Amino acid sequence: MTTMTMRLLGLAAAGLVLAACQSMSPQERRARDENTCASYGFRRGTDAFATCLQRIDLDRRAEARAFRYDNDVFLRDPYHWH
Repeated sequence: MTTMTMRLLGLAAAGLVLAACQSMSPQERRARDENTCASYGFRRGTDAFATCLQRIDLDRRAEARAFRYDNDVFLRDPYHWH
């Protein structure tokens, strides 16, 4: 397969993975994040707990940006078409 075909297949697969991730509602994601912070020992209602939730959210956003950058055909090597 050509590089372009491989990239398109990778992008399609990534889209399917992201679509599957979207099945979690914001409320479910928040509950999971709260459980994660509680499992780290942070107590609900404290500044530390809020900071934990914020860091989880910021990490999730950074991962999404990195994923988009790594899989964007136009951002990666735009002048080198085969």
